[in-house]
Amino acid sequence: MRRRQLIEIEDQAWCPTAVRDGLTDYLQFISDRTEPYAAAARLLADALRVPADGPASQPPVSVVDLGSGAGGPWRRLVRRLADAGVPVRVRLTDLHPNVAAFDQLARETAGAVAGDPRSVPADAVPDDLTGFRTIFTAFHHFPPPVARRVLADAVARGEGIAVFESTTRNALCLFIMLLVPHVVWLVTPFIRPFRWPRLLLTYLLPVIPTVAFVDGVVSCLRTYTPDELRELAESVDGATGYAWTAGHAGGGPIPMTYLLGLPVRREGAVP
Repeated sequence: MRRRQLIEIEDQAWCPTAVRDGLTDYLQFISDRTEPYAAAARLLADALRVPADGPASQPPVSVVDLGSGAGGPWRRLVRRLADAGVPVRVRLTDLHPNVAAFDQLARETAGAVAGDPRSVPADAVPDDLTGFRTIFTAFHHFPPPVARRVLADAVARGEGIAVFESTTRNALCLFIMLLVPHVVWLVTPFIRPFRWPRLLLTYLLPVIPTVAFVDGVVSCLRTYTPDELRELAESVDGATGYAWTAGHAGGGPIPMTYLLGLPVRREGAVP
C-alpha cells in the first residue's frame, strides 16, 4: 500500500482547541489502558542506560518528547524505565500543547513528566530543550522533507532520537479504525478530568468521534514502514555519525514500528 500524505483534521490551525484536546484526551485514555508502546520500554532502556563502567546508580536522563498530544505513554513508561534502572525526567512538547493534560500528568508522576506550554515545532526545537528525543504517534504527520528536518535537527544537536508508531499501513489497521467512533462513544464518560465540551462534542454534536475516525484512517495511510524510516534517516546530513535501527516490536495484531538513532560513540547501546 503506497504511503499517502493526506490531511489530518487535528493538524489544522482552524481545528477548534476543544476538538483537538478532546481527541488527544481520548487517545491518551486508550493509550493508558492498552499500552501500545509497552515494547518501547526495553528499546529506550537499552538506548539510555549508562555504560557498564559508568556510575553504579544512574542519574535521571533528560528526555524531550515531541508531538506529545496529551502526554502519550509516559504515565506508565516512566515507571517501566525506573524499574529497569533507567530513571528519566521527561519534558512534553507539542505544536499545539494540551496544557491541562500536561499539568495533570505532572501531578500524577510527581514531576518526573512535565510539560512545556510553548508551541514547539519538532523540526526546530528550542536550544534550551536538551536531551534524548522521543516521538510517539506523531512522526507520520510529517511529509518526507519535514521528517528529514526533524531527524536532522536532532543530529545537528548531537541528541539521540527514537520514533515510535502504533499504526501500520495495511488493511487490518484500516479495518480497526472502523470501530473507533463506537469506542469514543463508549469510553468518553470515563475520561478524566471531566469536561463539558468533550461531552457535548461527542454526543450532542458527534465531532470528536468523526475526527477520531477520519484522522485514524489518515494516520494508517501516512505511517512510514521501517525501511522508509531507515531510508529517511540515512539521507540526513551527518547521519553517518549515527547508528540507526528500525523495525517492528511487540505483539498484538498491530506491532509497534520504531526508528532509533544514536551517536556512534554509543553504538554499543543500540538494541
